[in-house]
Amino acid sequence: MKSYYKYLYMIVLAMTTMSCKKYLDVTPENVGTIDYAFRNRNEAENYLFSCYATLQQFQYPQQNAGFTTSGEVVFPNNLTDNQSIEPTGFNLIRGTQSAANPGLNFWDGENGGQAIFRALRRCNTMLENIDKPIDLTPGEKARWISEVKFLKAYYHFYLFRMYGPIPITDVNLPINSQPQDVKVKRDPVDSVVNYMVRLLDQAAPDLPLAIQNQTQELGRITRPIALAVKADILTTAASPLFNGNPAYASFVDKDGQNLFSGTYDATKWDRAAAACVAAIQICEANGYALHTFNPSASIPANLTDSLKTVLNLQTTITDKWETNTELIWALNPVFGFGRQEYNMPRLTPDAAANLIAQGTFAVPIGQQELYYTHNGVPITEDKTWDYTGRYGIKTALEKDRFYIHNGYETVKAHFDREPRFYANVAFDGGVWYGNGKLDPENTLYVQARGSGSYAGPKDNIRLNVTGYWAKKLVNYLTIYDKSMTWENFHYPMMRLSGLYLLYAEVLNEQGKSYAEVVPYLDRVRARAGLPGVVAAWTNFSRNPAKYTSQDGLRQIIHQETRIELAFEGQAGWALRRWKELQAVMSRPLQGWNIYEEAPINYYRPRTLISPVFNERNYLWPIKNDNLIINGNLVQNPNW
Repeated sequence: MKSYYKYLYMIVLAMTTMSCKKYLDVTPENVGTIDYAFRNRNEAENYLFSCYATLQQFQYPQQNAGFTTSGEVVFPNNLTDNQSIEPTGFNLIRGTQSAANPGLNFWDGENGGQAIFRALRRCNTMLENIDKPIDLTPGEKARWISEVKFLKAYYHFYLFRMYGPIPITDVNLPINSQPQDVKVKRDPVDSVVNYMVRLLDQAAPDLPLAIQNQTQELGRITRPIALAVKADILTTAASPLFNGNPAYASFVDKDGQNLFSGTYDATKWDRAAAACVAAIQICEANGYALHTFNPSASIPANLTDSLKTVLNLQTTITDKWETNTELIWALNPVFGFGRQEYNMPRLTPDAAANLIAQGTFAVPIGQQELYYTHNGVPITEDKTWDYTGRYGIKTALEKDRFYIHNGYETVKAHFDREPRFYANVAFDGGVWYGNGKLDPENTLYVQARGSGSYAGPKDNIRLNVTGYWAKKLVNYLTIYDKSMTWENFHYPMMRLSGLYLLYAEVLNEQGKSYAEVVPYLDRVRARAGLPGVVAAWTNFSRNPAKYTSQDGLRQIIHQETRIELAFEGQAGWALRRWKELQAVMSRPLQGWNIYEEAPINYYRPRTLISPVFNERNYLWPIKNDNLIINGNLVQNPNW
């Protein structure tokens, strides 16, 4: 137990920020017993925070399969051992996954994955001993129990999304358990879903509607968070991967019990709809609203409308949680969210000389092409946009100067795109408002062609292999020049816009008319500076009636979701549950010819990765060693 608390102290110390100061008040060494851990309120609160510890690790995008295996970002695979990013998660799309040694192994806590079953044991220990502190008030006790029940539900959900049917870990096994008791079985998908929902239903009533003491408690679970996660769980359960998936119809355990239902159940969408409505209502009733950029006193008054729109979108996740009305749930930042510098190009001579920012989270051309035109429809559909000539070269004019540097030669694909493209993606010639320069008429811009440019490749390590950066994951106030000055932000887990898109999806799957579905899409699109779905498709699409069919509207919703939630570790999970990730990964991931300086040579797509993804990759393999130790476990299909 001594080593346990020492280990806990190290974890907590690494993850603590200003809003979780109490994380540091852990039990001293040499007294690591359960009785001591729950001898009074303060010690019990320390143990409560240890239940949150694994959750805090989820903020690192390189450990999130929804980020690393989504096709949104690629990462060079030639980094040396002294680099701080573990590339395991990124390399999975290269076909490195195996049942002998799984990457992002959240079952065992190996290869970039967190030990979630260990986290569940801590949660169960907390619930088993919550009655021991005699100075714990009834209100605090009820809230803490609810927080731990939420954490148990979410930890199960994380495993569920990766492995499907999992052993429900409701209680800790006694220390004198018999071998047959320890050899647990996997529970069917529907049983796991019902268990998670039951925990959330039990937790929600005693959770606060909002965090009042934000200095000490921001990041702890609230009722809106619990209801939003419930909506996410039930939508996931209703989705094609888990609802009547024929690929898993014959998947059974050692006793012949089906682990997936082979029959599609439309009522699962009804449960998801009710959960979405409840989550949206409680959020809106408690002041949540789509984010609006509020310039500080240091921002010049001459911001143009186009730049205001870009900043409104760019700050949607990077504004302080305390004042951001859209963030339902986010995680405390470590070192300025953790990975801003991996999404930031070098913009100045000093930055190019110092090489602090790696800039290695590279956005493929295919992800860039996902964004709409300025008319709010896909680039493949807009009848006014030159799709076939998009790789030609064009010189930016003065009218383009708030998006693309005036007089700069860049590819035609960068012109006349929607505001989220300019807010989310940095590219050669693209304007970068911020980094210490806040004059909209004198902004920095990305110069990425060839090794002689500021942002271009300097060696085989500090390079962006595609020529696109995830600008969305950098606070515009973060400065990289002679050194790095981070402006922290909380990594988003759930935003109100995501909840609107979730509800639009559910309504469409219920078979509701487009008139009922579209308003929730249009709320998100209006904030993005786009016309509504009906107007955009009617006036600009080559398929003007697309939104009138369920399948056409489904395509619109899915693309809207992938754009709005890009780089947040959300769209990748959505692609999995939709069973669309295999189609995305069937195409090569490409970037520009980054070592060339002339535009005509630079703007030639080159294949970086031919992804390896097939049906079996929708679920993670359980490590083979576990199947040997526990004969009751069965492996996921085709592993």
